[in-house]
Amino acid sequence: MTTDQLDKNRAAKQNAVTRRQKAAIIVRLALANGLKVRVADLPKTLQEELVRQMTSLRHVDHSTINAAVSEFCSQFDQAGLSFPSGLPETLELLGDAISPEVERDLRKKAGLSVYADPWSRIVAQDADTLLPIVEREGTEVAAVVLSKIETTKAAAILGKLPGEQARRIAFSISLTGTIAPEIVDRIGTCVAELLDAKPVLAFSDDPIKRVGTILNFSPDATRETVLDGLEQEDAEFAKQVRKNIFTFADIPERIETSDVPRILREIDPDLTLVALAGAKGKNETTREFILSNMSKRMAEQLREDMQGRASATSNEVEEAMTQFIVAIRRMETAGELTLKRDAQDSEVAA
Repeated sequence: MTTDQLDKNRAAKQNAVTRRQKAAIIVRLALANGLKVRVADLPKTLQEELVRQMTSLRHVDHSTINAAVSEFCSQFDQAGLSFPSGLPETLELLGDAISPEVERDLRKKAGLSVYADPWSRIVAQDADTLLPIVEREGTEVAAVVLSKIETTKAAAILGKLPGEQARRIAFSISLTGTIAPEIVDRIGTCVAELLDAKPVLAFSDDPIKRVGTILNFSPDATRETVLDGLEQEDAEFAKQVRKNIFTFADIPERIETSDVPRILREIDPDLTLVALAGAKGKNETTREFILSNMSKRMAEQLREDMQGRASATSNEVEEAMTQFIVAIRRMETAGELTLKRDAQDSEVAA
């Protein structure tokens, strides 16, 4: 067979492929290369036809693929740009290119729902942001919110609620299976509006937490002087600040015994020695707690070494103890350990 005959046969074979089969080839090629094809935007009949064509095709040779791609590229070059047919589609296309405020204003003016997907905004919030909303809103709304967000986040919120309220919400979650989707959407829109209604603050943490964090890393004498002054000015504020303070002396009450070896691995051994050797008064309990939760051989060695570090200054001891708190807070933030709740919080949760 001559070259001309081969070319004619190849051309005839390529011409035998229909336009719909060529479309199926392009879609299959795009998917094979990891591209996302918005087939869902096509009319239902075209989606069904595309599936039928892809099902009917078995093997397509390279020459047919190349021809289909060449034809597609040629038509694409001539087509220019196409724009979305409506405001919702345009806003979806723009995505984060415009501010949320502008998007909400445009949706309001057009009489559309303010949020394209309110739940995507809600589930992205942390537990502390959602907690006030769950506390204020009705039991049914709270149950839907906790059902939609991550399980660990829902558990964190539930654990911070008063016991009776937590039980009511937990029971309501069992009844959410029959809620209509449109009601869930309306609840999502209302909760998203509450999030947007929250005023923009200069500081992300509330004053109680900010003061507690500062005092966490202050010398003992300074911390007690400040707290004594706060109690005279505002006893309730001082009480809440004390609950947010975590010091070296609090370790036995707030740390699980199994976490002690991991904490020690995060701290320079010399700093551990200085902190334990300088532990006096209320800190002696912490020293014994740490020594009793490590290997017997290591504890005995530390006790011997501590005798040689008794000359450490108070500033050196304070700094060494602060490093314990820094390491524990870092591990807590990374999810490597969880601080035990104090007795008062546990009674409220019960």
